[in-house]
Amino acid sequence: MNLGKLGQAFTVKEIFDLIQDDLDCVEKEIGLESIASVDAVTAIGQYLQSSGGKRLRPALLLLSSKLIGDGGQSAIRLGAVVEIIHAATLVHDDVIDGAETRRGRPSTNVQWGNHTSVLAGDWLYMQAFQIALRERNFHILNLLIGLTQMMVERELLQLERIGRIDVSEADCMELVDRKTACLFSVCTRLGALVAGAGSQTEERMGEYAWNVGMAFQLVDDMLDFTAREKTLGKPVGGDLREGKVTLPVVYALERATAEERRQVETVLRDRHYESVPFREILMLIQKYGGIARVKERAQAFTNKARQMIAEFPDSPYQRALYAVTELVTDRDH
Repeated sequence: MNLGKLGQAFTVKEIFDLIQDDLDCVEKEIGLESIASVDAVTAIGQYLQSSGGKRLRPALLLLSSKLIGDGGQSAIRLGAVVEIIHAATLVHDDVIDGAETRRGRPSTNVQWGNHTSVLAGDWLYMQAFQIALRERNFHILNLLIGLTQMMVERELLQLERIGRIDVSEADCMELVDRKTACLFSVCTRLGALVAGAGSQTEERMGEYAWNVGMAFQLVDDMLDFTAREKTLGKPVGGDLREGKVTLPVVYALERATAEERRQVETVLRDRHYESVPFREILMLIQKYGGIARVKERAQAFTNKARQMIAEFPDSPYQRALYAVTELVTDRDH
């Protein structure tokens, strides 16, 4: 199969057009299932839904379902489940990080306060499981429980490392796995599962999406330094400001001088760029090839994902899943 030709087969619009009707159904499902008996929870659910987002996770689930067969209403229902779980993680993340913006708007914790936001995030998690329970499938619940535990453990590991400069490449890759890759992987596994895939095919789909997720998060960590604030939807350099050392910084620190390390330590300690301007940190990362090396790592995961999806029979959905890898690596936000 000609992989280069395959990769050019779909634009972003064409990928989503393939599943737009089902995505619209997912959107309706999210709207209906985000209504709670407490007004604040409903308001937060509606606020999160109206803020948009790429809907990449339900798209992966729906595309993998169509690739294997058709999961029908189960795929739509689980598309809503993974997006609601994702929304819950964002609410909790913003509380933990003390974030002020999300997707270009005030974060939920700024709008409703930490206490309400944490409880709303808990409700969203439980609601996602309530919806998934309707499938009456223990394997689905097992995947979702394992995923949720992975993501909670990631938050705990990240909290342990906040403000520390002695973060390794392996530490970063572990967080990337737990933050994004594991969720992407579960999305495609669920899509394949409800379409009738066997365990081997389900696992192959999961491995494809795990590689996509690793690339996606590495690009995210890179964009935190290189994107424009308006495009990113939140302040640039936010990770380091929040005390998080990500892979671009780890790579730069491997070759940095003692004085340059002190500059990074100052930002980690102060949690702002007043003493050490952001542009100096960015110049330091670029000087030692931190951005370039992360880009190479992301590309390696992308290439692996392409190899894996190319093994499936040619179809519009297979080509779309191949093109998703382009969408992930060649984005500016």
